[in-house]
Amino acid sequence: MMTLRNLPSVEQILQTKTAAHLIARFGRPLTLDAIRFVLDETRARFKSGGLTALPLTDLILAQTESSLTAWTKPTLVQVINASGVILHTNLGRAPMSNAAIHAMDVVSRGYSTLEYDLEKGQRGSRLIHAESLLQKLTGAESAVIVNNNAAAVLLVLSALANKKRVVISRSQLVEIGGGFRVPDVMKQSGAKLVEVGTTNKVHISDYEEALIEAAGLVMHAHRSNFKLVGFTEEPELKDIVTAAHGFEVPVVDDLGSGALYDTAKYGLTHEPTVQESMQAGVDIVCFSGDKLLGGPQAGIIIGRADLIAKIKKHPLARAVRADKACLAGLSATLLHYLKDEAEREVPIVRMMSLTLKQVRGRAEAWAAELGQGEVVAGESTVGGGSLPGESMPTFLLSLEVRSAEKFLHGLRKNNPPVIARTENDKVLLDPRTVLPEQEGALLVGIKNVIREL
Repeated sequence: MMTLRNLPSVEQILQTKTAAHLIARFGRPLTLDAIRFVLDETRARFKSGGLTALPLTDLILAQTESSLTAWTKPTLVQVINASGVILHTNLGRAPMSNAAIHAMDVVSRGYSTLEYDLEKGQRGSRLIHAESLLQKLTGAESAVIVNNNAAAVLLVLSALANKKRVVISRSQLVEIGGGFRVPDVMKQSGAKLVEVGTTNKVHISDYEEALIEAAGLVMHAHRSNFKLVGFTEEPELKDIVTAAHGFEVPVVDDLGSGALYDTAKYGLTHEPTVQESMQAGVDIVCFSGDKLLGGPQAGIIIGRADLIAKIKKHPLARAVRADKACLAGLSATLLHYLKDEAEREVPIVRMMSLTLKQVRGRAEAWAAELGQGEVVAGESTVGGGSLPGESMPTFLLSLEVRSAEKFLHGLRKNNPPVIARTENDKVLLDPRTVLPEQEGALLVGIKNVIREL
């Protein structure tokens, strides 16, 4: 009669050549954990009657390898975005330029001048990195970089308006992804929220009445992820600035998306730019690095030197500061704009600037390579909480398959995974969001799924 005594011990399993190979690949401690895990599972199943016979050593080792592979498989991997959403939040927003990736790689491989002054041979400040580029690009007096725009807004309010009144229009009390709400951030910073106007209408007199009582800031938040239409009215940013400055109160503009270029150039609605906020006289502007800017995740704060100095000195600034890789990647991205080469070098700008002829040509080449599929007109979207409701005309490769959902699942199992979409039971792939260097892997992945299904 077979009992659990017939099960090989951990030491017996470790004596095998296969175990030695697993230790070389995964390390001894993790391999030991996996062997014990498999043995414990085997004992439990045997005792419950789930096993009529105990597995041989080879099967135990195979199960150990499967466990080790599953445990060490990365959850954050590169994917091919064929969905047509340019700034796909779930897929990491903006892909970065080769120069930005190289810059991040260089400073990450060894030591760097993150906080070292080569000229003086002593400790320097990480706060200088990217600052001069932002000054040249925007005309701002000073700048500071943090880890994302939510942190930027929280830091600004904490440093400049703690226990002070902050005036903001009711139409701008927005919520963005992940439950991030402007009123909650203002409360967290210690600022006292003062709402003016109504949901759909606000007048300059509303601001002026609120500013009669002393205030720390006037805040303007760009509605980057929805539109307010119909019976609406609100003053221009420059008029808000004039009113606030009349009471000697600074204005903070939370732009969110952070465009440094006119999106109308690509057939989209004009997105307010950083430069326009500065020209309107705004004192502090906050925006993201990984949205329309096309760089790494970052929160960028620019504006008046005296106010930025206070922000830099606030204790929270250290908690939300950017790391060396972010600063290097952001600097390289900003340099593309300074050199007027963003359309060529920054992937998301390049995607938006593609002509319909170029997109159609790529879709037709895919169909020819696959020997199937139809090229159809469609729409790409900007996404990423930018330009709400906006789309761009594109051409799609439409594949007629037995099961669209199974086909999509097959694409996601590919290496690298491919993310596409379906419409009317057809699989649609948009060339606009597929990086040129990923086309080969995309076509191989599609062919693999076609063969399997």
